[in-house]
Amino acid sequence: SYSIASVGCNFRCLFCQNADISQMPAESGVISGESYSPEAVVEAALEAGCKTIAYTYTEPTVFFEFAYDTAKLATEKGLKNVFVSNGYMTVDAVDRISPYLHAANIDLKAFDDKFYKKICGARIAPVLKTLKHIKAKGIHLEVTTLLIPGLNDDERLLKELAAFIVDSLGRETPWHVSRFHPTFKLLDRPSTSPDLIRRARAIGMDAGLLYVYTGNLPGDAGENTLCHNCGTTLIERFGFEISQNRIFRGNCPECGVHVPGVWE
Repeated sequence: SYSIASVGCNFRCLFCQNADISQMPAESGVISGESYSPEAVVEAALEAGCKTIAYTYTEPTVFFEFAYDTAKLATEKGLKNVFVSNGYMTVDAVDRISPYLHAANIDLKAFDDKFYKKICGARIAPVLKTLKHIKAKGIHLEVTTLLIPGLNDDERLLKELAAFIVDSLGRETPWHVSRFHPTFKLLDRPSTSPDLIRRARAIGMDAGLLYVYTGNLPGDAGENTLCHNCGTTLIERFGFEISQNRIFRGNCPECGVHVPGVWE
């Protein structure tokens, strides 16, 4: 995937993993990076042999018009488009981009409005609304939660979050539970223990989710995709690398069941 971003964000997360670009001080008067046109981005993606363009790192809705123009052109050239977003957008924005958006990974940072207000400077309700609307539009949807010790790892809230995904988005919706590392304004917090990540994954599986992944734990068995019907290992991963992909035309090669996703 060819990944792009601009500076800025509509959240102010204290744990931002990309704060050097998302929280760049406006008073500096300087915008880092290089100037690209939508045409140049699509051309670069094609020259690199990429099949998708990911709008990520900061928040794609802060450069929505550019993302829209790029996604439209990319679709015309045979590329697919992926939003990695905090989900804080309007229904109109989703409707407008939907003809050219093939997948979205939305952060559901906690199932707690107090967390959103205190830690992110936002509210949870618009995010939940966006998640439901993206699903209703038929766009492939995945959800990510970065687990921070003592802030959003309460077992009751994790169960409620998993139940929301099952009931409102569908049990086939992948949930990524990722490990936090101290950064930005939460340097006093410890890294999330692997056991906590695995416990959250178990909560998701117990809730009925078919695909729950451990994130930022390279080599962990929870990185792999298993067939929800027969248990066959379909995709083996190590961090960001895929070592094996056995999915055949969107189906499990052993039992033939369809595996939800965008495979072509």
